[in-house]
Amino acid sequence: MQTDSPYSVLFEPLKIGPVTARNRFYQVPHCNGMGRTYPSEMARMRGNKAEGGWAVINTEKCDIPPTTDTRREVRLWDDRDIPYLARMVDAVHEHGALAGIELVHMGHHGMNLYSREPLISPSGEPPELVYPSYARAMTKRDIRDVRRWHRDAALRAQRAGYDIVVVYAGHSISLAMHFMSRIHNKRTDEYGGPIENRARLF
Repeated sequence: MQTDSPYSVLFEPLKIGPVTARNRFYQVPHCNGMGRTYPSEMARMRGNKAEGGWAVINTEKCDIPPTTDTRREVRLWDDRDIPYLARMVDAVHEHGALAGIELVHMGHHGMNLYSREPLISPSGEPPELVYPSYARAMTKRDIRDVRRWHRDAALRAQRAGYDIVVVYAGHSISLAMHFMSRIHNKRTDEYGGPIENRARLF
């Protein structure tokens, strides 16, 4: 490799917190359509990317409690979900890459067709889906639960062997972003109003 190439930096190691990626090729979280329905295929596809030289391989978004249920992607509701997610970690680690997991609570954007749990949102609103429903406004206890669900999922991810944990807060399909958005967050308590309050969830 030519060291004077403007692209040589892409092949240099990069420290991310306590771990080091072998290069700068970072596969961002994305859905592959396999998820928990086809866990072996999901693990194999992620392993193929690691074998191809990517330094960090992430899951798609990962539901963390039954109150957010997308069905087609991965989940980490309890310890029973650890084994199939660990399968992906093993496939990625086999080729020297780091494994990352993206935790999400989808708030009013969830479907919950499997779990049948009621949808939740910062202020209460209809879901952004074709299914008739309504997301109730979250209580302070709900907010404590969301924090606990993220913590529990992160610890389970660690037990599954993941090197990196990401919290999804984008595309208007995550509870974290719903709290930060004035469009979705109409609260008048310490979790609403100025951005300092709207970002207080985490």
